Amino acid sequence: MSRRSGILEFAVLGLLRESPMHGYELRKRLNTSLGVFRAFSYGTLYPCLKTLVANGWLIEEPSNTPDEAHATPLTGRRAKIVYRLTAEGKERFEELLSQTGPDAYEDEHFAARFAFFGQTSRDVRMRVLEGRRSRLEERLEKMRASLARTRERLDDYTLELQRHGMESVEREVRWLNELIESERTGRDQRQSPAAGAAEQDTPTDTGGLPRHRDSTRPDPSDDTTK
Repeated sequence: MSRRSGILEFAVLGLLRESPMHGYELRKRLNTSLGVFRAFSYGTLYPCLKTLVANGWLIEEPSNTPDEAHATPLTGRRAKIVYRLTAEGKERFEELLSQTGPDAYEDEHFAARFAFFGQTSRDVRMRVLEGRRSRLEERLEKMRASLARTRERLDDYTLELQRHGMESVEREVRWLNELIESERTGRDQRQSPAAGAAEQDTPTDTGGLPRHRDSTRPDPSDDTTK
C-alpha cells in the first residue's frame, strides 16, 4: 500500500467512526476537514472504499432517506450507498491510531493524524507531536546549512523564497512547542494531588489543548495576509 493510500484509509475509517456516510458526504468531509485531500477525486475514494469493504472493515447499506427510497423506482437512479464501520473496522482504526512510527511525522500524514487527535490518547499525541518536532528541527538545520553554503550564489528572490520556507518551518516548531507544553501541563495537573484521583486517559480527552486561541494552526500573528 502506498503512503497516500494509507493516509486515505486512515481518514476514511476515522470519519466513519463518527457516523455512517454515503460517498458524496464522505468526500465532502475529506475535502473540508482534511486539507490534504482537497485535490482527490471519486476515482480515488471509491477504490479505497471497495478495498475496505472487501477487508471487512466497512459494510454497504442502501440509504434509508425516504425521498431517495421513493424516487429510485420512478427515476431509475441508483439508491445512494451508505458506508458503515464494522467492529473489525473500529479495531483497524484503533490500531492505526496507536501507531507512532516515522510516517506519522511526515507532512501529509501528520495533518491527518492531528485531525483525529480528539480520538487519540494523550501518550500517543505526545509521541506524534515530539516526533514531528524532531523531524522539523532536522529539516530546519539542513535548510540553514544549505542557505549558508549557497547564499552568495542566490539572487534576491530565490534568497527570499528560502527565507520564507525557513520561517514557515520555524513557526510550526514554535506551534508544536506550545502544544507539547500544553499536553505536559495538562498531564501534570491530572496527576497532581490537588487535581484529585488520577483519571484514565480516554480518546476524547483533549485537556492538553491550548484554549487561548485556535490551536489547529500556527500563531495568527504570523499571518502575512493581514
